[in-house]
Formats: sequence, structure tokens, C-alpha cells
Amino acid sequence: MNEMRRTGFNKIQQGLLEEAFEKLSNGQGFFGGETIGYIDIALGSCLGWLKVVEILTGSKYIDETTTPSLYVWAKRFSSDAAVKDLIPEIEKLLDFAKMHFSGKFGPPK
Repeated sequence: MNEMRRTGFNKIQQGLLEEAFEKLSNGQGFFGGETIGYIDIALGSCLGWLKVVEILTGSKYIDETTTPSLYVWAKRFSSDAAVKDLIPEIEKLLDFAKMHFSGKFGPPK
């Protein structure tokens, strides 16, 4: 897929996710309302890896300008007492990804 099509596709995905959050949250802090729910956990569990992809590719998928509601949600989710101690450190995920892509793990058995 060429770069222009990929960029357009990413913008569509971002827009759909931003729109879904705005509709499902009803102006509250999380997808399901005032507290963390299943959708928040499902998407929130990907935030660390999404940040790693952003670092490795130089892209931005959730930021203040393109996805402002998701950006605020991600900050709120990551700092919530129920999950903040469970979220892996970005540096550890990044180190793992670099080892994986370098081939240090070897082929699957």
C-alpha cells in the first residue's frame, strides 16, 4: 500500500475511533460512562504497544490535534488508580519489540 493510501486509511481509522468514543461516552470520561468498562480495558490494554509503534515509526495515532477526545481518554485511563499500576512501562515494551525485531528470540519452535 502506498504512503498516501496508508495515511488516508489511518486518518479514517482515527476518525472512526474518535467518533465512537464521543458517541459511546456521552460526554463522560470513559467509553461506557463515568467508570472504566470493557471497551476501555480492551482498547487501554493496547495503549502501550500503540506508543511503541508511534516511537518506532515516527507516527502519531492518538494526539491532541487529530484525536483530542481519545487523547484525553488515554491520559485519564492510564492515570486511573484501577489500572495505572498494571500498565507496562513503555521502555520495557520498546526494548522487547527491539529484541523481537532484531531476531534475538530466534525462529519459533
